[in-house]
Amino acid sequence: MDKITPEQRSKTMSRIRSRNTKPEMLVRRYLYANGFRFRVNVKTLPGTPDIVLKKYHTAIFINGCFWHGHVCQQGRMPKTNVAFWENKIHRNIERDAQVRDQLRALGWRTMVVWECQLKRSVREDTLSGIVYLLNEAFLDRYRKNDAEEVPDTETNENGSLAAENEAVYGAE
Repeated sequence: MDKITPEQRSKTMSRIRSRNTKPEMLVRRYLYANGFRFRVNVKTLPGTPDIVLKKYHTAIFINGCFWHGHVCQQGRMPKTNVAFWENKIHRNIERDAQVRDQLRALGWRTMVVWECQLKRSVREDTLSGIVYLLNEAFLDRYRKNDAEEVPDTETNENGSLAAENEAVYGAE
């Protein structure tokens, strides 16, 4: 049995935002302060990721523990209307997995940051972990590109690489 009236419940639920949430703003401010540039809520990608870093080919989803079924204190199931909430949260979990698979198939890395990971006590570790993983993604991406695009090079007599024939400087 719900403790508040349907009108009060409707008003409460209508005030829940899906964009520019407090956890999302924390991550965005931290990334921007650390020199990362990104786009938000990119509709051209599956699932409309919360943060997209094109340079790093990474999409970040910032999920609320309750809405996306995280196994933590904040993700616990309500005691009223249990069947409805189980169905809704199960559909969200399935959709999240499908979206991440679609993005990976397109060559994007995905990252999920949970609301509970942004609590004050663990926030700094989480945010620095995001930066670490983005730097790893950047390095991996360019390592792959370098391995694929090894240029044909010539070596001169002393074994060093030469971009051109030996130049004679000062002679005209």
